Amino acid sequence: MSVRTLVKSIQDIMRQDTGVDGDAQRISQLCWMFFLKIIDDQDQELELLKDGYHSPIPEPLQWRAWAADPEGITGDALLDFINGDLFPGLKALPVSDKPGDRRRVVRDVFEDAYNYMKSGQLMRQVINKINGIDFNASDDRHMFGDIYEKLLKDLQSAGNAGEFYTPRAVTQFIVEQVNPQLGETLLDPACGTGGFLVCAIEHLRKQAKTEADEHFIQDCFQGIEKKHLPHILCMTNLLLHGIDVPSNVRHDNTLARPLRDWGPKERVDVIVTNPPFGGMEEDGIEATFPAEFRTRETADLFLVLLMKVLKPGGRAGLVLPDGTLFGEGVKTRIKEALLAECNLHTIVRLPNGVFNPYTGIRTNLLFFTKGAPTTHVWYYEHPYPPGAKSYNKGKPIRIEEFEAERAWWGDEADGFKSRVENEQAWRVSIDQIKAGNFNLDLKNPHNPDTGPGDVDHLLPEYEKLLAQIAQTRAALKAELHRALTHS
Repeated sequence: MSVRTLVKSIQDIMRQDTGVDGDAQRISQLCWMFFLKIIDDQDQELELLKDGYHSPIPEPLQWRAWAADPEGITGDALLDFINGDLFPGLKALPVSDKPGDRRRVVRDVFEDAYNYMKSGQLMRQVINKINGIDFNASDDRHMFGDIYEKLLKDLQSAGNAGEFYTPRAVTQFIVEQVNPQLGETLLDPACGTGGFLVCAIEHLRKQAKTEADEHFIQDCFQGIEKKHLPHILCMTNLLLHGIDVPSNVRHDNTLARPLRDWGPKERVDVIVTNPPFGGMEEDGIEATFPAEFRTRETADLFLVLLMKVLKPGGRAGLVLPDGTLFGEGVKTRIKEALLAECNLHTIVRLPNGVFNPYTGIRTNLLFFTKGAPTTHVWYYEHPYPPGAKSYNKGKPIRIEEFEAERAWWGDEADGFKSRVENEQAWRVSIDQIKAGNFNLDLKNPHNPDTGPGDVDHLLPEYEKLLAQIAQTRAALKAELHRALTHS
């Protein structure tokens, strides 16, 4: 059965259940079920490979005990077990502070999880479909990677839940250019479904040569995610990518912690992230930040946090909206601090639609290194691919489109001396930025704005549009009249 067919068949079953309302609930329901199956498959493998290994989940609550038998409990008995035994038991798992405690991973996943399904018969059908996947078999694991991507794309359209999905091409490009190295620590303080973390892990694995390197990769990163659904997706994503105990991804609000509490020992070498933008933090969060940087706008607060948490010499790559670039007031003070404390060496300006359908806001990729002030900023305007006028769910931005930036990028160690201006790239001095009151929303001088257009051309177009509107209005009136006459 193909991936698309399997996911569709599960979703078709779940759509019949009166308790599951919409894509977000359907995905959340699937996630905890997939998570338990993945944990159980891994446990069975570890029991064979490691003497004395025991599952973090008590035996009666293990997937194999209640779900694996296709003729097992169903109907009301299954619902009673899940709601009365499984969820309370997993939410109350005893945990320790020891690194690598798999029980903590399980408890954190189920802390805010819910069973939305109301039909035990339909739930048994879904479980039996999931039982068709063996997460210890490489082919099935690869297939589930495709299933996972399908779930993320569904999530992209699930109302505001789309905020958790960053196009894979964007995460890959940012990670490649920031270029984390073995021996460095890495953080995503708004990790969503784990796209940046997984991409960074894959990047580091290409450098790994020994078992010790792999052990380092298991623990070199941290992630924090505020909301439950992306957190459980992130944990599942990391398990599928070979992180045995993803306990260093916390379900928490990064910004709720006072900025002064981030000590030197917690600073990291690399930050890659797409902080939420366009939203406001809850009352009181901004009070944990210095007075000159207080704002309720989430993206701006994350930018302040990044400057604090990076080590001297640390590197960051992140997504920010246009509003941060041109905004004034607190935004100006944040940008002034950024340019004084860090070398903001590159801004890649993305075209409209990269984050469709979640938002049409124009976005930018910012790259900076902490420890030396900015002397100039290089801009690169990323064009649409030939023939395209926007992006959408069916035609997202692709990593191949960044080939021109990759070829142009150069080496930070020599101050990017190989970079040259071209139709897409230009350089702006810090003096010019200061003279413009730290406005970073600077247009491409090689592609000047031609204005709204020639009035002699626009007026006939406008009149033509008015005529089309009048024609459509008349047709609608006629259709309505016919409908009322014959009713």
